Amino acid sequence: MAPVKNGRYLFNEIPSGYPIPGQTTVYDESETIDLDTVPLNGGALVKLLVVSIDPYLRGRMRRAEAKSYNEPFKIGEPLMNWGVGLVLRSDSSSVKAGDHVYGYFKFQQYEIVDATRVLVLENKEGLPWSAYVGVAGMPGQTAYHAWKEFAEAKKGDTVFVTTGAGVVGATVVQLAKADGLKVIASAGSDDKVEFMKSIGVDVPFNYKTTKTAEVLEKEGPINVYWDNVGGESFEAAIEYAAKGARFIECGMISGYNTSEVYQVKNLMKIVTKQLHIHGFIVTDLMPKYNPEFYSSFVGRIGRGEIAYKEHLLVGLERAGEGILDVQSGRNFGKCVIVVGEDKA
Repeated sequence: MAPVKNGRYLFNEIPSGYPIPGQTTVYDESETIDLDTVPLNGGALVKLLVVSIDPYLRGRMRRAEAKSYNEPFKIGEPLMNWGVGLVLRSDSSSVKAGDHVYGYFKFQQYEIVDATRVLVLENKEGLPWSAYVGVAGMPGQTAYHAWKEFAEAKKGDTVFVTTGAGVVGATVVQLAKADGLKVIASAGSDDKVEFMKSIGVDVPFNYKTTKTAEVLEKEGPINVYWDNVGGESFEAAIEYAAKGARFIECGMISGYNTSEVYQVKNLMKIVTKQLHIHGFIVTDLMPKYNPEFYSSFVGRIGRGEIAYKEHLLVGLERAGEGILDVQSGRNFGKCVIVVGEDKA
């Protein structure tokens, strides 16, 4: 077979605010690959089918010297994130041609990967592959693992979930309802509020038209707070938290794209209310909870017990659009880039 184009989505420059498609990131088709003859050197040749767009990608678009829990993207190199691919060829005994694998992939159409670092997906549930980078993948694990680890959920407790229509927030909502909690949840549009109602949220509201503090004053106190946004919502949660409430700090997207970070004014109440603040990185929880996640929770998704929505964009060249959608809240559901067709 003659060489084919190996499209890539590259990190081009460090953004000062929201990442701009075609400027912060660019699509490139300059590389080619011969799928039949490229040396595998003990690895596997994978065709990328779907790749996830998640809020934390913005944090990797930073200066090399700025330290964090993960490495920054390198200028001129492809972005990377969780994806599902189809194995075309393999030099490894752990995967074979035709397998579907989940792993951390470059944003490019074809990649030779270390076969020991990917998970073969059996998909007995018949889920779309896109689900395995969303509710059945890292975002779903984020919700499941941290809820199990930190929520200490008790029937009759009240939880406040931010971004309750997103894949992480919506999964938390459904875990909380299954545990018998009253759920308050916020989102940024009326259609997202309707979705939250459909998955059982007791008090759904649009934070752009209704003040979070007013809702919590009326419906609280809260025993658990799931934080995806930080800022004003974090401040309101502290104000209306019950003594000993558990705060699960997943993200603070309100400050990702601005230098004007909201100054929370009531931090001393963390002390006086004896609040428990749990920050976490999901990869640290994966060894403990991944086995039960795949053995039990994914089956619940397949049986329709866990609802989810997807925001699918077709074509790797649309990755920058997806990143901006997620950072600005324009997406409704889990943002996934559909890169290739499920065939060799």
